[in-house]
Amino acid sequence: MVSILWNVFLLSIAVFVVAHVLPGIRLKSFSTAILVAVVYSIVNTILAFFAFPFILITLGLFLLVINVLVLWITDKLIEDFEIENFATTIVAALLITLCNLLLRWVF
Repeated sequence: MVSILWNVFLLSIAVFVVAHVLPGIRLKSFSTAILVAVVYSIVNTILAFFAFPFILITLGLFLLVINVLVLWITDKLIEDFEIENFATTIVAALLITLCNLLLRWVF
């Protein structure tokens, strides 16, 4: 359980950092980043479970498609989190994934 909470916390830091670095993303506060991380984690886990064969066939590249879709869904579900357009969603998903991997590697 602690591991799950730690991963959500690191993801929320990644979301917060990317939202402040990348123009086109509006994030109300860090608590919104935590909420985004929770929703993102839940939806990502569900979609990755069902898309597992595609992930295997593409050697993991399909995860980027899932991350973009999950970020778009999260944008639609949370009022205090907005992404300007689809191109920003793609870049943000890539940056959030990379930032989260970096944070998990460091911590």
